[in-house]
This record gives sequence, C-alpha cells and structure tokens, in this order.
Amino acid sequence: MAETVLTNTGQGAGRLPGWQGIAADWASDQRAFKNVSWGKAMMWIFLLSDTFIFSCFLLSYMTARMSTTVPWPNPSEVFALNLGGKDVPLILIAIMTFVLISSSGTMAMAVNFGYRRDRVRTAILMLVTAAFGATFVGMQAFEWTKLIMEGVRPWGNPWGAAQFGSCFFMITGFHGTHVTIGVIFLIAIARKVLRGDFDVERRGFFTSRRGYYEIVEITGLYWHFVDLVWVFIFAFFYLW
Repeated sequence: MAETVLTNTGQGAGRLPGWQGIAADWASDQRAFKNVSWGKAMMWIFLLSDTFIFSCFLLSYMTARMSTTVPWPNPSEVFALNLGGKDVPLILIAIMTFVLISSSGTMAMAVNFGYRRDRVRTAILMLVTAAFGATFVGMQAFEWTKLIMEGVRPWGNPWGAAQFGSCFFMITGFHGTHVTIGVIFLIAIARKVLRGDFDVERRGFFTSRRGYYEIVEITGLYWHFVDLVWVFIFAFFYLW
C-alpha cells in the first residue's frame, strides 16, 4: 500500500523502473480519460486502428513502386481528362479533393451548431456534408469506370507496372468504402437531429440522453479522419 501511495503521489522512491513505471503511471492516472465519454473514446481507438491499416496500404504501395523494375505509369497521364480536345492532367482528382476538403468545413460548422442545440442548421449542414461525400463517391465511380474501360485491372494495365492496378483499386476502394459509410451515417444522424430525437429523449441508437448532441461531434471525428486520409492518398498516389 505504501508503495502504491508513493507511486501515485509522484515520489521517486516508490516508482517502478523502466516501462513498468510508465505503465503504472498511466494505470494510476485518474484524470486522462475521466471526462471523456465512451463513444468519443471508442471512436478515437477505432480511428487509431484504421490509421495503422491505411499506413500499411500506403507503405505497401511505396514499396511496390520503388521495388518494381518496370516503369511506373505516370499519374498525370493516367488520370487526365480530355476537355475540349485537350488532355488536362489530374483535373478530376483536384475537383474530388476540393469537394472532400469543403465537406470538412460544413462538418465543423455542423458540430458547432450541434453544441448550440440548433437542430435545423445542424441537420442541414450534415446533409450538405453528406451531399459532398456522395458527390466524391460518384466522381470516384466515374474514375473507376474510365480506367476499367481503358484496360486497368488488378493484375495489369496498358501503361507499365502491373502492380499499379492492384494498388489503385485497393487504396481508393478502401477509402471510398469509408466515405460511403460516412455518408450513410451522416444521413442517419441528421434525420435524428432534424426530427428532434435529441431534444425529446426518444429511445433509439445514440439518443438516450436529452439535449446530448455529442454524437454529431463523434460523426465529425470520423469524417475529418476520412478527409485527412485522402490528403495522404492524393499526395502519395496521384502527385508522386
């Protein structure tokens, strides 16, 4: 007991050495997660695990690109659109990026109005964010269709290294799935906000406490993460 007290009060005589001491300090901390709701904590843990997955994908892509002996397709040529008889490099990707980054702004405003309990503006901004996300997914579907028609497959493509197709479909497909799930979740929560579930304490998912709009912020955490991941995909896959 005396050793425990010394450890919690920070006196050096009671501290355990090395990693055991660090673990003991974290285990005895009563403040780090005391005021964090379970929903927000679980979302942060999920996002941390998802970060590892996306990191593995991007590291695998970089490894495949640097180790291949066959020339890698030039993204500026592969992802160009023919507009007015002239190929414009990366124009579709630039628009997709602008749309997704703009959705972060509307999501941030939705969280702000949610904590003000302005349910109409919160719901509208969440639906606008969902519309941006759906637009992004639609443009990604167009991009996939265009490349498939040009002969891109997971096992090969007309421009160079065969790994290009598998990396492209794996990374953008996994991210697009996240965006699609986010759009569905945004619409579901916006519907609950708009009809006043959070004000009348209507029973259901995420609506057990009256006036409790934290789920809007939790949704925002997920959405901002999806947007941030796209910035890395854009930089490593399309600009490199």
